[in-house]
Amino acid sequence: MDNLIQFAYVVSGALFILGLKQLGSPATARRGNFISATGMLVAVVAALLDQGIVEYQWILGGFVVGGLIGATAARLVAMTSMPEMVALFNGFGGMASLLVGAAALSTATGTFTLVTIVLSILIGGLTFTGSLIAYGKLSEKLSSAPVMFRGQQIVNSLLVLGIVASGVMFCLEPANPQWLYLVIGLSLLFGIMAVIPIGGADMPVVISLLNSYSGLAACAAGFAVNNNILIVAGSLVGASGIILTQIMCKAMNRSLSNVLFSGFGSGVTETTEIEGEIKPISVEDAYYVLEAATNVAIIPGYGMAVAQAQHVVKELTEILEKNGAEVNFGIHPVAGRMPGHMNVLLAEADVPYDQLLEMDDINPRMENVDVAIVIGANDVVNPAAREVESSPIYGMPVINVDSARTVFVLKRSMASGFAGIENPLFYKDNTRMLFGDAKESIGGLIREFG
Repeated sequence: MDNLIQFAYVVSGALFILGLKQLGSPATARRGNFISATGMLVAVVAALLDQGIVEYQWILGGFVVGGLIGATAARLVAMTSMPEMVALFNGFGGMASLLVGAAALSTATGTFTLVTIVLSILIGGLTFTGSLIAYGKLSEKLSSAPVMFRGQQIVNSLLVLGIVASGVMFCLEPANPQWLYLVIGLSLLFGIMAVIPIGGADMPVVISLLNSYSGLAACAAGFAVNNNILIVAGSLVGASGIILTQIMCKAMNRSLSNVLFSGFGSGVTETTEIEGEIKPISVEDAYYVLEAATNVAIIPGYGMAVAQAQHVVKELTEILEKNGAEVNFGIHPVAGRMPGHMNVLLAEADVPYDQLLEMDDINPRMENVDVAIVIGANDVVNPAAREVESSPIYGMPVINVDSARTVFVLKRSMASGFAGIENPLFYKDNTRMLFGDAKESIGGLIREFG
């Protein structure tokens, strides 16, 4: 049985790596997710049998209950709420690691095990409360604005010192539970303090970072309970999360140290006055421009998710192609409110993967685009990132839609985006504003072609 369990660990580790590789492409991501989930099932069953924790009926019962909860949540969640769901998943992963670390105390022997217990509790706790704050900001149950106050860095520093001191005392006096309780309480509080200074527009970076933290917490918990596959799985999640965080940081022109140690997204006020006037356009007039276009670029943003417009966007794409136009999508790494948000939406509508171009691929083509259609995106197409040094997003790489011959911006109103920053694109000579619900506006264009 021991040999069979160790073999199951090797198989599950291989499935994790294979699944992670498959997740690297939209075309294979669903298969990769299934492979990784299968690996986790094998790992969980093997770990429970290895420890003699439960019998087969409890394993099957837990599988059925957990599967029903997961399937129900995945089916019922709206696509607009997917970032919030991911944030909660990260938080629950952190809490699970905290509980595993605390439970490992009963069998802990040696300083190394005690240190790993403290780390699993610390990282798991701050991941849990930090993810709850991220969930609140994403769902707008909490204000998306950064929360800053005088002496905030000092408070955070004192929290870190308190956690370190409590952890050291716990390792020296493991029989005294008050130090463990203090570590738990301070780590939960530190998770809140670490995320509240971060603005809502920076949540894609935060989600990927918290995802990495949940993996590191699981890795520490694996050392605490001496489970190799948990160490492997946690390391993979932690490493991939850090890599994704670096990609997100680059896309937002931020350094990793700025994300980890600074209250980024602190809401710098922009004072530059934008010159020009808004030029609205009707669906009928927009149709005439699109009907003559031979090269169209579509830039989706969170507004497309809110309007649930991905299916009508796919239908419009097919109509434009039948009309002789080349159509591509420009996907900014931080478009939406989580990494890969736009890719998920467009994949749901069966948009061909080869039409989804990354920012670095679409920008060189933009000067040859007849019409660029911006659907609910704001900050990722804001030319102020290139032109206005006083802008909070100055230096952030953006999709250069203003280089297209004509730009259609689909918005409900002139309200600023999630970052609260004005967009000079709306006032440029080649920009036309198509106001209204994106799904209805695109549906109107489809009817005009019909």
